[in-house]
Amino acid sequence: MTDRLIQKKEHVKGLINDASDGHILSRNDLEREICSLWEWILFFQHERLIHLLVTMLFALLTFGSLVTFLVTGFLPVIALFVLFLALLIPYIFHYYHLENGVQQLYELYDQLKALREDKQNG
Repeated sequence: MTDRLIQKKEHVKGLINDASDGHILSRNDLEREICSLWEWILFFQHERLIHLLVTMLFALLTFGSLVTFLVTGFLPVIALFVLFLALLIPYIFHYYHLENGVQQLYELYDQLKALREDKQNG
């Protein structure tokens, strides 16, 4: 998933850099890129929601296992806590990168729309 996000960002950045260097996309190509990017943003928004829910679930399970151990003193619950914590930490990092990537796609989308406006006005 992260690879797709990076590839899409690099592709759009390349288009924007080409446009700033004087290479002009046709109006149809620009519209197609804007629509394509919006579809990818919607796709990544869905992924972001799913990963948020999974991350929240593991956070609750981690916290719940810790509270269960503190209340009952049942030592094997610590194994659950460690397992949930070991899964929670990578989920948090993955969600962080996904969230930041989607925010960057928003910025790139705005830049593509600005290019379209410049093309229409100029």
